[in-house]
Amino acid sequence: MVKVFLVEDEVVMRNGIKNNIPWTEEGFEFVGEASDGELAYPLIKKEKPDILITDIKMPFMDGLELSRIVKNEFPQIKILILSGYNEFDYAKKAIDIGVTRYLLKPVSSAKLLEAVKEVKEQIEKEREQEQMLERYQREMEENIHLEQQKLWHALIANRLSTAELLEGGQKVGMDFTAPAYLVFLFKVTQGGESTGGSRDFVEVSEKISQTAQGWAQVLTFERSPEGWVFLIKAQSDAEAAKRLRQCADELDSLTKPYASIEYFGGVGTVAHRLGDIGNSYQEACKAFAGRFFSEPNRIIRPEDVEKLHNYEQEKIDISKIRSKKSERELVDKFLRSGTLEEVHNFTAEYFRDIGGQNYQSLLYRQYVMMDLYFSAADFLESLKIDGSALPESCRDINQIVGGAVSGAEMQKKMENLFAETIKLRDQNSMKKYGAVLEEARRFIRENYQREEMSLNTVASRVNISPSYFSAIFSAETGQTFVEYLTQVRLEKAKELLMCSHMRTAEIGYEVGYKDSHYFSYIFKKVVGCSPKEYKNRGKE
Repeated sequence: MVKVFLVEDEVVMRNGIKNNIPWTEEGFEFVGEASDGELAYPLIKKEKPDILITDIKMPFMDGLELSRIVKNEFPQIKILILSGYNEFDYAKKAIDIGVTRYLLKPVSSAKLLEAVKEVKEQIEKEREQEQMLERYQREMEENIHLEQQKLWHALIANRLSTAELLEGGQKVGMDFTAPAYLVFLFKVTQGGESTGGSRDFVEVSEKISQTAQGWAQVLTFERSPEGWVFLIKAQSDAEAAKRLRQCADELDSLTKPYASIEYFGGVGTVAHRLGDIGNSYQEACKAFAGRFFSEPNRIIRPEDVEKLHNYEQEKIDISKIRSKKSERELVDKFLRSGTLEEVHNFTAEYFRDIGGQNYQSLLYRQYVMMDLYFSAADFLESLKIDGSALPESCRDINQIVGGAVSGAEMQKKMENLFAETIKLRDQNSMKKYGAVLEEARRFIRENYQREEMSLNTVASRVNISPSYFSAIFSAETGQTFVEYLTQVRLEKAKELLMCSHMRTAEIGYEVGYKDSHYFSYIFKKVVGCSPKEYKNRGKE
């Protein structure tokens, strides 16, 4: 219903308008009346009508003054002015204010109703456009999400100025302003003894993503695969620490019911400028690398890292030398779940963990490098990846062992070996996801007619969390899920427009848009012309 409010100082005129027009039958709700602008204004604020009908000449506050105040506070309200003064100055002022219609008295009920119905039609069209725009923006949230990710990467790489970051944040709905910032990295993995498996993993991942969106003063970004960056904003260092504890406690509560799920977190140092957030991120990455040397379900802070590597300076500390099985398990764990970005931090922590004094020994360095070489080779073999795909510097055992002439060179060799191994792992993984994505595309092509088709629907079909599915889908196809679905639907719509006698509404319904107006809206926005124009140009 469209709400109408009337302001008229002449009682007879006011009652005539109120009682002689069948407001309800015509689709209106008459929500109030007043004899002048001063009395009307508080009632208008309360009722928030869609249409205001007001006389222009009234005591205390006239119609032009009332219209000016109403338009300033409620620009969406349509105003119809009734005036017995056929003077250009009044009409000009009314136009300047933004009045919708200017009617001269005397005006009949029929003429007023005709004018009000025209305004009602305008309001309904505007509402329809707003609703379609809101729906379109909801469907395009995936694009905004990807833009947020790009902005985060630009932030930690210091590629943008402060002004550019703030402006970029406004465009994607993120406010970066704060006196203090703290980076918190978090990841869940499958472990434990439950049979929940991947179902639990997908479920808890989505719960974390949804919960994090509700955190005040915390910006959330994804850190693939299946991890998050939480940028905590605060007024002070103490408040940042408090918010961190609250987030950590809530994450622990979310994961605790899932026996098959383990988690780990790494926290950076507090930054006080946008340009220093990258430093906080690097500190968080160092702490996060501690997950390979620590028990699961922990949040590691920078000050905790040193505690992981407490050793006394001796020539060779036997207590720091793990068994061959333990070393292999540690390296295998990293090669299976680590990322290229983490190679440097992992190797640094690995050497700190075994003790700097130990790898001063040439014999020990050679022993470690040979074992790392065979660990990487066994890992690739377990994935059925041919080790010959590694660069020669990582295949030749003599080069690897002989190059470990110092602790620094040994670490450099190890970084190179792990980086190349992970690259092959990721290439192999993308091949695997290629089959998953092809299954997703096939499912979309076969079910695009379903209006409820969504990112969550398809991700559930291929048993991947929606956030991760979105990331790999866009990386592989160069399109977001919604862009691909829209393309499939509109290509079929074009075919039906040119090769069938179906009406536009029927075609929209056929390709998954149950609202014919929204179908036309999407078609014109993407194709650049209306469905009717597209159909007719083939006849020119």
